[in-house]
Amino acid sequence: MPRRGEYTRDFPVPSPRPGEQEPARIGLREVIAPEGNGTKVTFTFDPARFTCKALAEQLSDEWVELAAASDSSASTVRTQRTAITSFCEHVDATVPRAGSASLGEAEPDLHHAVTEWIRLLPAKFQAGSRMPAWLAGGIRGLISRRIEHPDRPVAGHMSGWVGGALGLRRGQTVELDEFTRADKKALVQAAWADHLAISARVKRGWELAQSGTDPAEEGWHDPANLLWAIVHQEGDGTCEEIIRQLPTWRRLPSELRDLLPEEVEPRCGKRVLVRFLIRQLYLDNLDLQSYRILLMAATGRSAEEATTLTEDAIEFGPRSVLIDFEKGRAHAQTRQAFSTPQAAPTASLHPSTPRLDAAELVRRLIELSRPLAEKAGVAPVPLFLRATLHHHSLRIAPFHGAQDGANFATWLQAHGVRIDGPADIRRLRKSGKVEKAIAFKGRISDIADDHSEEVFRGHYAHGTTLRVISGNVITAAQSRWFKQALEGPVVLTKDAEQSLDEPGSADALGLTREEIEDLRSGQLDMGVSSCKDPFASPFGRPGQLCPVAPTRCLECRNAFVLPSNLPQLLLFADHLAQLQLRLSPRHFHALWGQSRVNINEAIKARTDAEITEARRQIAAEGLSLQLPLAAHVEFDA
Repeated sequence: MPRRGEYTRDFPVPSPRPGEQEPARIGLREVIAPEGNGTKVTFTFDPARFTCKALAEQLSDEWVELAAASDSSASTVRTQRTAITSFCEHVDATVPRAGSASLGEAEPDLHHAVTEWIRLLPAKFQAGSRMPAWLAGGIRGLISRRIEHPDRPVAGHMSGWVGGALGLRRGQTVELDEFTRADKKALVQAAWADHLAISARVKRGWELAQSGTDPAEEGWHDPANLLWAIVHQEGDGTCEEIIRQLPTWRRLPSELRDLLPEEVEPRCGKRVLVRFLIRQLYLDNLDLQSYRILLMAATGRSAEEATTLTEDAIEFGPRSVLIDFEKGRAHAQTRQAFSTPQAAPTASLHPSTPRLDAAELVRRLIELSRPLAEKAGVAPVPLFLRATLHHHSLRIAPFHGAQDGANFATWLQAHGVRIDGPADIRRLRKSGKVEKAIAFKGRISDIADDHSEEVFRGHYAHGTTLRVISGNVITAAQSRWFKQALEGPVVLTKDAEQSLDEPGSADALGLTREEIEDLRSGQLDMGVSSCKDPFASPFGRPGQLCPVAPTRCLECRNAFVLPSNLPQLLLFADHLAQLQLRLSPRHFHALWGQSRVNINEAIKARTDAEITEARRQIAAEGLSLQLPLAAHVEFDA
């Protein structure tokens, strides 16, 4: 059984029942599917608009049955309908005798038609788009479902095509970057200010509604009476009745006209007035954008998990709240507790600075949504419930984050918040994941506690903040080692060696008088160089004798190359020349490139006479390179 995060494909397409006969449908095909916010949407498809009517009927019948069998979402149903439309249009335009095209007939050949349609699909979309693969997969799923039905024959080579490769890449999506800390701070501050304004507005509206009476008895000119009617009267006709009873725009009383902005057009003034009155009592879609921002910032959860919460998913404690989050796409449920910070005794009841208290936010949302839920007869109470004026009736519906005129981009513009990059609420979730990654110091098992580690690596680890932090860590580590490697040995000529006794020379080289005497006497001789402190090697632990001497002395800042080291230096240069012949260039450069550069520079600091004398000394005394046994074996890997 696959472990968490290892699912690479969606759930299989439900197969038809063996005894199910093909229904005799005529006319429009209709499918009803829910949007992400729960709103039911009706989709229709008319096979009669295509020349290949029989083919369109067959595909649309499978579409209707598949949607009913799998409880498909509106986006899935919409994509499948688009696929059927696109394929049928292609058949009409390219297949001879398209009027006789059918999945059950060998002629005309639909195998060639479907493969040619798939070949041309990517040209209709942007490079890297996933839509071509989705459309092609939609058609193949419908045909596959028809093949599995014993009473619905599929002729030709279509069975082989269904069992083979799709022929299209799945495409790729451009991952969103998280909000910067400044942008997130501006979002939260604007949302908090809007929360305070909404609370004050709704409080005033309900106080005014409680002071009003039935407008049928006391008149339709008092705003308090109109608010009372919206609260207490049953049915959807209340707002329509208010619009009908109000006088014309020119005869509208000043106490009502003053509630509206001056630029309102007279022909729609009464509808704007009723919409304004509704907002005095209930939240609208734009108001819920602010609460979505605050709740996402307080919990670190995705927009889907925050906006689908209901009263039953909330459990309040003395100083905490326990929330059951549900992520529909992943078919996963997560329970998380959030503590409530203890406020100071003198704390303001309405603080001006944001206080991201999850318990207080969900409690406030339940209070604001409960009147709407009771009016609509919805239980349990959804946290994100809105009231709108639809035509002339009051409509109560779930929050719709992408609603035209009340989406996240509109909210940003209305509150004067400017951000870098696209206006996408998902970036707020990624900002929370980045902050979590920093807090847990990169421990993926802790960061990915509400999804799989694979999801974190694929969707969150690419964020700019994490890349900058990772880059700084890598750069710091590289700089440390490069500094140790590139700050090579100090090469002293004869004159420089003799000047070590002069005042200030030891301090300039970072040496003590004892170290200078040890260098001159040969007590610190490591072979190719001398070392001022073999127990403080940058390649080993503090207090440990240098583990890489003398092979890495030419890359060490502790090394001092004296004139007496020249014979061993020349022998080491010859050793590197032999290694260069035995190793691949890439391997040699990685292991010995810096040493060769440093040793060549050290030899260049000697005169020709010194080099000649050192070569004579090597030959006369039979000197050999003093290297450990392990240094004589190299592995080209």
